[in-house]
Amino acid sequence: MKELRCPQCKHVFTVDEDAFRSIAAQVRNAAFDDELAKRERELRERLQAQQLAERARAEQAMGVAMAERDRRIEALLAEQAQADDRRRIAVLEEQNRMRDALTGKDAEIAELRNRAANERNEAMLREAAMKEQHALELRQKQEMIDYYKEMKARMSTKMIGESLEAHCSNEFNRIRATAYPNAYFEKDNDASGGSKGDFIFRDYIDGTEYVSIMFEMKNEADTTATKHRNEDFLAKLDRDRTAKGCEYAVLVSLLEADNELYNEGIVDVSYRYPRMFVVRPQFFMPIIALLSQASRKSADYIRQLELARRQNVDVTDFEAKLDAFREGFARNYDLASRKFATAIDEIDRTIQHLMKVKEALISSENNLRLANDKSQALTIKRLTRGNPTMKAAFEAARKKE
Repeated sequence: MKELRCPQCKHVFTVDEDAFRSIAAQVRNAAFDDELAKRERELRERLQAQQLAERARAEQAMGVAMAERDRRIEALLAEQAQADDRRRIAVLEEQNRMRDALTGKDAEIAELRNRAANERNEAMLREAAMKEQHALELRQKQEMIDYYKEMKARMSTKMIGESLEAHCSNEFNRIRATAYPNAYFEKDNDASGGSKGDFIFRDYIDGTEYVSIMFEMKNEADTTATKHRNEDFLAKLDRDRTAKGCEYAVLVSLLEADNELYNEGIVDVSYRYPRMFVVRPQFFMPIIALLSQASRKSADYIRQLELARRQNVDVTDFEAKLDAFREGFARNYDLASRKFATAIDEIDRTIQHLMKVKEALISSENNLRLANDKSQALTIKRLTRGNPTMKAAFEAARKKE
């Protein structure tokens, strides 16, 4: 025999082994229900993660279903409340009748029995209501699961991929006018290089591009025979990024839904391919914002470096021009210096020649002065000295005069 204590009235009951096993089985059933509910939550979360692309179209239908469920629950609760009120009224009336009929100890016993019966009835009613509500929720969840399974069964792999592209395009266009008014975001339709990505994002500051991203969107149905991995598409994405001259590459993927690495947020795979990231669709806009902000800061540095480079180029050009001027001036100075030296030499030679001419002139002047002096000192007496013939001729001539 086993003893059990009632949590409400603290009364101790004695039950046999069969009853105890029955109660234990009920507890295990409750644990099973909890486990079932846990499994249902996990299934619902996994299904929600896989169906992000279809969620938008299913929300309206779900809203109608939820409204209908709430209406039915409210109706059931109202009916239950009315039934509870009727039962309570009937029980109270019965208690009143029994209270009037019984006296003394019998009345007390009857009251205790009625109270226990009421509590038991209320517990049964609560249990029935909870079971009904749980069953209703299970039916609705099963209907939702069946709806998604049917929808996914009707969709081809191409339709699933296009729905992810449409989701990302709608998310960007929703805030394009306010957040990225100068940005370019279009499908990549140029396959001249042998392959193409899905979308190209470029943004500009004062007409100068400061960030560019090549996007690839990947999704597949649960029933696809060959399951792809995110890594299968990284090499192609890197080639497309390089071919289209993009700075970054981002894979927006719903593949590997159970991989916790990709489920936790933005995954940097730059250790495999430069400037490449893998994200889930909910991180599509955040990765654009992060890369744009980082590139915007680097754009300022690039402009400053470009300005410094241009200034250095200007200084270099000035120095080159100055060097060319110096070289030309030095060459011309050298030529002029040689010409000047030649002229100086010629002048020196001319001076020497003139000095010789001067000396010759001075010597000639001296000779002329001496000649003049001699001519001034010349007289008839001196000319006829020692020449009696000429002396006689001059004296004869003076006498005639």
